[in-house]
Amino acid sequence: MCQENERTLSPIKILPLFGQIEGHTALPEGVKSTRYEEILPLLAACEQDEECRGLLLLINSVGGDVEAGLAIAEMLAGMHTPTVSLILGGGHSIGLPLAVSASRSFVVPSATLTLHPVRFHGLVLGVEQSFDYFRDMQERIADFVCAHSKISKAEYFSLILATGNLANDTGTIVTGKQAVKLGLIDEIGSIADALCHLKEKIKKTS
Repeated sequence: MCQENERTLSPIKILPLFGQIEGHTALPEGVKSTRYEEILPLLAACEQDEECRGLLLLINSVGGDVEAGLAIAEMLAGMHTPTVSLILGGGHSIGLPLAVSASRSFVVPSATLTLHPVRFHGLVLGVEQSFDYFRDMQERIADFVCAHSKISKAEYFSLILATGNLANDTGTIVTGKQAVKLGLIDEIGSIADALCHLKEKIKKTS
């Protein structure tokens, strides 16, 4: 457990992942977004910065661009710098890979996660190659989530392909407690719990 006099143990960087994850196409004005081209250099700088002893991810995301989100998640998963994630309001869609990319994931009890198949907005050619591409992209997401959490691939697909849970879509909405029970997220916790775990991990790696 963290002690009161350990609150200034070491420098911890905060990375907010809020709103929609923006990809190669810029989102309209008025849409709160996280731009991957800004996040990736920050992560690279943090990994090289000796003063950055740990990284806390604050997540409240509606999802967004799949490739941009996976790029951020892969970058986080490959860091030696200790990382902890905390889902606050929601970790929807591509927000889940971002959450599980950390070495330890937390979620507040009132948060929710929406799990659904890959969606695409815009022109889609009705050819076999298009569906193969979507299937491959879905496999990439599933492989990443299952490799960095405790859920099985079969159970993950049963959640994203479920019918009757979402009004106009297939998928599942889970609460923070359900996400932990399913093995998607490590544990229920608050900002204090996330920081305490991160400080303990920093102590062990110092």
